[in-house]
Amino acid sequence: MNIIICIKQVPETTEVRINPETNTLIREGVKSIINPFDMYAIEEGVRLKEKLGGKVTVVTMGPPQAENALREAISLGADEAILVCDRAFAGSDTWATSYILSEVIRKIKDFDLIICGKQASDGDTAQVGPGISMHLDIPQVTYVKKIEDIKDKSMRVERMMEEGFEIIELPLPALLTVVKEINEPRLPSLKGMMRAKSAKINLWTQKELDLDPNNVGLNGSPTQVVKIFTPAQRTGGQMLSGEPHEIVEKLVALIKDEVN
Repeated sequence: MNIIICIKQVPETTEVRINPETNTLIREGVKSIINPFDMYAIEEGVRLKEKLGGKVTVVTMGPPQAENALREAISLGADEAILVCDRAFAGSDTWATSYILSEVIRKIKDFDLIICGKQASDGDTAQVGPGISMHLDIPQVTYVKKIEDIKDKSMRVERMMEEGFEIIELPLPALLTVVKEINEPRLPSLKGMMRAKSAKINLWTQKELDLDPNNVGLNGSPTQVVKIFTPAQRTGGQMLSGEPHEIVEKLVALIKDEVN
């Protein structure tokens, strides 16, 4: 089974800075990590490879420093890594990003399954995975908590719901986005770290992909951030104390006073 894992390098800190001109993240000087949800995607892909055989290819789009994330993924068991990096891709929104990654996957050609983390910690949109499946016109299941079975050209998975879960069977190739309940990511082995250190990272740019420039970067993004600001700190308010029925009575009285 040939598996493609799409990951993203994100800032480790929540104290992110924004470029006031482009309204994009300033990544220089900020320590970065693999998006936490993508760690579960890597682990699940490696587990499937160990069980069924095949190859795990990890793909990320980002600046040159994102190579570190790919080497970490190799240390965890991935076989190959592709860094999609070009200034032309800077500022891509979720639509443009999913378009670029889908074209990367088309170029890879031979794949049975794509796995992504359910969302990125810096954007929280959960749109790129589904966007990739849309561009490739393949089935997808989001919020996957367990892969129950894979046989022939189909698979059965458990999808997390607000109240329980549902079991879905779908044909391959397909795309899954996974949640943290699916597994427990491993730590890199010494052998894995040594292999990652010398591994070749394939660099694919606009030249290799030959994408329509109108579909990538800020110019190819249907959505753009117009303004970013920190909401004003809330003032006033009060804390109600006492037994539950007393708090309810006080709250009702406050609401009545406000209405009147």
